[in-house]
Amino acid sequence: MTLQELTNYISEKGYPRFRAKQIYDWCHVKMVRDVEEMKNLPKEMREWIREDWVALEVVSRFESKVDGTNKFVFRLEDGNVIESVFMPYKHGNSVCISSQAGCRMGCRFCASTLMGLSRSLTASEMLDQIYAISYIMGERISNVVVMGTGEPLDNYDNLCRFIRLLTNEDGMHISQRNVTVSSCGLVPEIYRLADEQFTITFALSLHAPNDEKRKVLMPIANRYSIAEVMEACKYYFQKTGRRITFEYSLVAGQNDSVEDANQLIRLLSGFPCHVNLIPVNPIKEREFKRSDDNSLQKFKLLLEKNAINVTIRRGMGKDIDAACGQLRKNYMEEMKEGGFR
Repeated sequence: MTLQELTNYISEKGYPRFRAKQIYDWCHVKMVRDVEEMKNLPKEMREWIREDWVALEVVSRFESKVDGTNKFVFRLEDGNVIESVFMPYKHGNSVCISSQAGCRMGCRFCASTLMGLSRSLTASEMLDQIYAISYIMGERISNVVVMGTGEPLDNYDNLCRFIRLLTNEDGMHISQRNVTVSSCGLVPEIYRLADEQFTITFALSLHAPNDEKRKVLMPIANRYSIAEVMEACKYYFQKTGRRITFEYSLVAGQNDSVEDANQLIRLLSGFPCHVNLIPVNPIKEREFKRSDDNSLQKFKLLLEKNAINVTIRRGMGKDIDAACGQLRKNYMEEMKEGGFR
């Protein structure tokens, strides 16, 4: 609930309105994990809150020995599991969260989609991934990326409520400019998101320079053409003034040739954007392999020579199942077999 919604709810319960701000601070500022930590509330109120208290349960945590990345598997109240990642950077700590338990988009290089979609997450389940990690790590979170398991725009209403709760001044108050939402390209929802007038960063999972190759990698391309997706992205920029990030996972022999780079240059030329090249993380269920360093650097250089802003994503947590959805999938498979390390 927003603070105003909680205040109205508290009043209906017969409690003084100021109690709502106390509860809201405990949940969204101090991020407590147990109702008993709310020491300035009467016992009877704590008992009432406990009846509806829901918090994510950490069932597994892995820490990278390479770069300090921490990956978490959380269990939801209904038994579904999701994964989230804590990534320390020099400019601040980032958390990558899931927006759904599973995914139905079917991108062929992604482990998240292999088991299909169980359900979408509530706004509070999205928030609590950040709160739980901040509490466990004892660290302030400065950047949030909605790029884990699930398609955020397939969970549109909860995503928007999550953004408003995360960034409002009464709670964690993270700047909207420090929030990134990644989508495979649900065109109607991109237009809707533009009209929300958020100042977040929108990232489009492009991954191919033409429709033919994109259809091989991403089933959503059978519904929306690159031309339709690009028109939606241009509308987003016009409405928000925020530069689009195009994510491009490089798959050896699929989308990493010189001609692929030239097609991408023609597609993006003159459009204010940033290209994030991502060496694909191979998964055992697919035949895709990551591009070699020579192809990666050649691709990047061609884009730079044509005045396209481009970076190569830094790989994080490679020693702890880095591919999106991989850890969740491993957990679910091993639970079926009778245990998890």
